[in-house]
Amino acid sequence: MRRRLVPAALLLPFALLLTACGGNASAGTGSDTDGKGSLTLDVGDQKGGSEAILRAAGELENLDYKIKWSTFTSGPPLLEAVNAEAVDVGGVGNTPPVFAAGAGSKITVVAAFHGTSKGDAILVPHDSRLTKPEQLKGRSIAVAQGSSANYQLVASLKAAGLSLSDVDVKYLQPADALAAFTSGKVDAWAVWDPYTSQVLLSRQGRILTTGDGITNGLTFQVAAPSALRDKKKAAAIQDYLARLRRATAWVHDHQEEWAKVWAKDTGLPYDVALASVKRTNATRIPVAVDKPLIASEQEIADTFTELKIIPKRVDFGDFVDTRYNGDLPPSTTEGPASEGS
Repeated sequence: MRRRLVPAALLLPFALLLTACGGNASAGTGSDTDGKGSLTLDVGDQKGGSEAILRAAGELENLDYKIKWSTFTSGPPLLEAVNAEAVDVGGVGNTPPVFAAGAGSKITVVAAFHGTSKGDAILVPHDSRLTKPEQLKGRSIAVAQGSSANYQLVASLKAAGLSLSDVDVKYLQPADALAAFTSGKVDAWAVWDPYTSQVLLSRQGRILTTGDGITNGLTFQVAAPSALRDKKKAAAIQDYLARLRRATAWVHDHQEEWAKVWAKDTGLPYDVALASVKRTNATRIPVAVDKPLIASEQEIADTFTELKIIPKRVDFGDFVDTRYNGDLPPSTTEGPASEGS
């Protein structure tokens, strides 16, 4: 059994950091191990993430190497562990690698998944007078700093002819942002699924705009360069990624089954989990780590550099390895349409 490292009441807020994987939440480690053999692959994960998907899809069977799982509350501490070589590979969203690269961390993006950004949204209360992003000028907006929602907010404002300086940004982690949003202390909230689904289903708010067509919809598997230099670990990573890609396809074909597993693993209400699966999770497909992907991430990096949130320019191309691309489709390929998406 995975040992509990945080109070039960805090598990749900931490669990919901799956897509954006941002912020400064602390890390924890689990003690689950799968497989057999002399080689151990240390895999970083988040609650309800890769391990849960692989297990539900039956992809943790017949492993001729061991997978030791370490559980983190968000992407930044997971990537810190990758940099420290405590983790060989792990999954994060589209923004933490940019910040890790800006900090000079030793990380390498080895795999990518592309899905819709319809679950990334700027939410407003149901009774809000705001009907379009242009009206956000002068308004207070909650967002987790360094998260994918942070970039989505910047990009959405830019598309509306605004900038961060035109709004009152409140940097809050999701649990605090949810409280501020529902109590009327902020005018809007930039966030990701399953929070989006949670707010919509509870009728606590509505969507002002989404990241669809604004953000790249990418998530990544990131490895330690030292693991990639080890031939045996590099081969294990290749096998692990193949299993994860098959499990991702399984999610699309078993949405209700996966939602039940995800709800149980994270503590999400089933209807919220299912709505999030249909809107976001089931649209993801494995794609190549290619030039358009690098260019898209470079745009995120340059944006945060210009805002002086990242201290120096990042050349994102220095932080990718394309060896596992195989015959995967381009990173811009749209995934299968999902019910409710």
